[in-house]
Amino acid sequence: MGNQTISLRFPVLVLCLLAAFSASRLAAQSDRTATLAGTVLGPDDRPVPHASVSYESSSGTAPHVIHADSKGHFAITKLKADNYDLRASGKGVFSEWEKNIRLRAGETKTVTLRLIYAKDIPKAYVKKKPQT
Repeated sequence: MGNQTISLRFPVLVLCLLAAFSASRLAAQSDRTATLAGTVLGPDDRPVPHASVSYESSSGTAPHVIHADSKGHFAITKLKADNYDLRASGKGVFSEWEKNIRLRAGETKTVTLRLIYAKDIPKAYVKKKPQT
């Protein structure tokens, strides 16, 4: 009976050790990624709902696009440690490129992208004159 107990405990111990090792490895992998988060503001300094945010790594990774939420907030997660370039657009207006934003593993950086460039300022950003 004593040898059976020991022989049953060994495989259970091995399984527990493997599970713990796998969990620690997954945690370490998630620590290797970084996040870029922020807000897109229009020329009127108000958040731009659903603005497009373009980003690419400075090392030449293909560009990607995400969209801000209804309050102009965005988060780009699971990025590799690298330098990133980022730009926003909304309602026909663009921000400047934010270049060489350095991200380290496990880091979150926050940026504010201000829309300032447009051929013509869209009516959505022009304040209406009060009627008298």
